[in-house]
Amino acid sequence: MTTKSATHAERERLAARAEAVTIARDDWGIAHIHGRTDADAVFGMIYAQAEDDFPRIEANYLTALGRTAEAGEGEAAIWSDLRARLFVDPADLRLKYAAAPSWLRALMDAWADGLNHFLLTHPKVHSRVIERFEPWMALSFTEGANGGDLAKISLADLASFYGGPDAQRLAGHDPERGSEEPAGSNGIALAPSMTRDGHALLLINPHTAFYLRSEMQVSSDEGLNAYGAVTWGQFFVYQGFNAHAGWMHTTSSADNVDEFAETIVERGGALFYRYGAELRAVTTSPVELRVRAQDVTLEARSFTILRTHHGPIVRAEDGRWIAVALMDRPAAALEQAFLRTKAHDLAAFKEVSRRAANSTNNTIFADDKGAIAFLSPQFTPRRDDRFDYAHPVDGADPATDWQGDTPITELPTVVDPPNGWVYNANDGPWWAAGRHSPERGAYPRYMDRVGANCRTAHALDILESWRGFTLERLRDAAYDPHLHIFAQLLPDLVTAFDALVAGDVKRASLAAPIAVLREWDCRSSLDSVGATLAVVWGETMRERVAPELRPGRLPVVERIAQAPADAKLAVLATAAGVLQRDFGRWDVAWGDFNRFQRIDAGPTPRFDDAAPSWPVPFASSQWGALTAYTAARQPGTKKAYGTSGNSFIAVVEFGPRVRALAVSAGGASGDPSSAHFADQAERFASGELRPVYFHPDELAGHVTRTYRPGRAEPR
Repeated sequence: MTTKSATHAERERLAARAEAVTIARDDWGIAHIHGRTDADAVFGMIYAQAEDDFPRIEANYLTALGRTAEAGEGEAAIWSDLRARLFVDPADLRLKYAAAPSWLRALMDAWADGLNHFLLTHPKVHSRVIERFEPWMALSFTEGANGGDLAKISLADLASFYGGPDAQRLAGHDPERGSEEPAGSNGIALAPSMTRDGHALLLINPHTAFYLRSEMQVSSDEGLNAYGAVTWGQFFVYQGFNAHAGWMHTTSSADNVDEFAETIVERGGALFYRYGAELRAVTTSPVELRVRAQDVTLEARSFTILRTHHGPIVRAEDGRWIAVALMDRPAAALEQAFLRTKAHDLAAFKEVSRRAANSTNNTIFADDKGAIAFLSPQFTPRRDDRFDYAHPVDGADPATDWQGDTPITELPTVVDPPNGWVYNANDGPWWAAGRHSPERGAYPRYMDRVGANCRTAHALDILESWRGFTLERLRDAAYDPHLHIFAQLLPDLVTAFDALVAGDVKRASLAAPIAVLREWDCRSSLDSVGATLAVVWGETMRERVAPELRPGRLPVVERIAQAPADAKLAVLATAAGVLQRDFGRWDVAWGDFNRFQRIDAGPTPRFDDAAPSWPVPFASSQWGALTAYTAARQPGTKKAYGTSGNSFIAVVEFGPRVRALAVSAGGASGDPSSAHFADQAERFASGELRPVYFHPDELAGHVTRTYRPGRAEPR
């Protein structure tokens, strides 16, 4: 049965359910949802999300369920779908739904009801594929991060193994090899000793693709009252706070996805793999995908997934098949994600975390008791550290197998350090609290595969020298414009220029740009010409000397630093020439070059130099900025437009009652015709956070309308 063909009784049931829910929209269009029960709140929460951007919700579940090709996204989508189906089996999720605790089933039921009620009450909204949401579907998408563990499986390699070379070409590039910001974030927690007013403070600053999450408040008569960023289609606040505590997740540097190289043996037409002294049968599971052709007909594509006890086979390498192992605990992950939003102190938060179903995130925590903490991912398999799990290990050797979970007490953790602060910027936990951090040598290598990054030194400099923090001062720290990587790189560039002989033609052509860089204070601002020159030079250098390395990592900086002097000068000439060509001058102010433009959720971003945009003073974190603003020239543009980085930023104070400031990219609505499509754009571009209306008296006077789900349209 589709939602649109629901019976009269079903429609009446959903309408009655909506009567237990109230949605208040504030003057920024942000939804504040209240329900009698947690399940009622979830019903209203997902309904309000659908009002704001139903296409993004459906898109997330098409990806999670492996149904994007069914939506007509072409042959390349098959491989994304197949990757999802390696671990997502609808029949298995139905069984997991049935076995879930009754309270969790009630939330999943409410989630499906809220989406179906939205579709029933909005006949002009047409889903692309999912005509009726079922409760078990919520288990397919429990990781609030962008991509999660699955994104580490190469689509091109998967396509090559299961579909051949032509399929590999169609699969295209791997999204995980993109810029640093989509997999990054900053979190800072400050103890009362670090603050002016003696209250703990928390910075919530995820770095993702813009518009990945909505901002909302959800509460119930059963004790739920959470505010923050919610990934489209999910029913828990992923990064946010309640009346007593707050949590910020940062992508961890721990290695919790491993590859096992399997030795395959064929016997009598059957496939086996070596494991110790025995041969084990390779198991198979059928997967059928549906692909929508240009004539809108659906065509079935069948695959047979091969598996060992380590996990599904995802590629071949050096004559062996590679199996991947990762966390597969959807019910526990959903439990943990929701229950932590109701935790009022660190003890309760840690008790929820005992479900050990967080594999990707560090957590920075603060509460109104003054506690602060850095917590590692609770799902961390115990392994034999003799082996290098950064590369495929020998699946035939039983000693390489995972050996159960690492107890939480054995994970790198920092609680209430004497220095009064903890932080993480996607670097290893060894810097989380300065000299009070965990000792790197006391833990296995797989606890950190990144080490320090381009933000580490900047964060430590601020936290070790600033004092007397307030909400506003923490905001200023988060937006501090110093680009310390250029302070390392530019002196050699200037020295290379100074070493030129008197008659060298480069002296005349580069004298003015070098003069600007020589005097530049390595801080980005709207009127800074030095920032423009340095970033365009740095980006071009990275493309020339380290194209295969991930931006934001220190090896990129090392490659640029080690480049020949003449190459650095040649790239500066190129950078100045590009700016001269595009703008008619080389001395372009950063705000004229670096822009924010609010775009819709269409399949292809449509940036336009002639359309309205806002100047942005911030720069990419790959140059050491804590603020992350990744901008680049887009097809047909001369200016650079941001697409990822800061997507939501909030600072929270846990005093006698919680107080917060926040801003989101663009606005609360994904509808270009809405007044709330771009009403936060100027604030977002300038870093001007607005007050959060968390308490009823704060919200009073700022409510534009209050309604039951199905009774009113947002504007």
